[in-house]
Amino acid sequence: MVDRRAGHGPRRLVTHPAVAALRVSTDRLAALAGPLGDAALAGRAYPTDWSVADVLSHIGSGAVIMRRQLEDGLAGGGTPPDFAASVWAEWNAKDDRTKRDEALVTDEGLVARLESLGDDEQAGLRIVMGPLTMDFALFARLRVNEHALHTWDIEVTIDPAATLVPAETAVAIDNLELIGRYTARPGTTTRRVTIGTVEPVRAFAVELSPGGSSFGPTAAGGEAESDVRMPAEALVRLVYGRLDRAHTPPAVVDPAGVLDELRRTFPGP
Repeated sequence: MVDRRAGHGPRRLVTHPAVAALRVSTDRLAALAGPLGDAALAGRAYPTDWSVADVLSHIGSGAVIMRRQLEDGLAGGGTPPDFAASVWAEWNAKDDRTKRDEALVTDEGLVARLESLGDDEQAGLRIVMGPLTMDFALFARLRVNEHALHTWDIEVTIDPAATLVPAETAVAIDNLELIGRYTARPGTTTRRVTIGTVEPVRAFAVELSPGGSSFGPTAAGGEAESDVRMPAEALVRLVYGRLDRAHTPPAVVDPAGVLDELRRTFPGP
């Protein structure tokens, strides 16, 4: 069942939780970036050399690429390997305002298309990206992660106390193993660090070693017994390299004194 009253084309009344979270993030980005003037667009985003306009360009070009991957997957085919590079080249040439304006259009187009898919289309979707084969749920969840973190990259330049919102966090927290598996750097010590979160409650373990570190969920222990305790949104930002001291909320508790090593272990994708 779809609703055509919203002005964004057909929208499912009951949708996948990841798509619902992406809708929240997409609308939040539009409200945040739409009013920005030239100086704000040219300003530096967190924490890279990218400007705010560059982050918007990354979100917009990513939407173009994912929309093509989606349509190709629905048609049972694959996306040409050189497609992404051609999109990035096109977007890199845009001026700051065009990057912003077109990013918001393509971003909205992607989430509206995801909202429009029927149950059979969702169930049958397979998208191959390098070594990874994604079903509909994983495809949507990975977009939530990227979208939420890059929206934060912009928002935190306006509000230094900005955090990920609950809808984004509830999806992103359960995608962290995939991200942490590829981004964790070797530790300076050999030890096991447990991390407990609230909102939502989750438990994770980091196996630190100079030979390589690993990260994943664990059923052992709980938030009260963990080496580090924090809101789930803070852990998402930690694994993505966005929990420096200046942007660590007071609710993060580090009785074991391991947070700085975790920051070094997870510099971000």
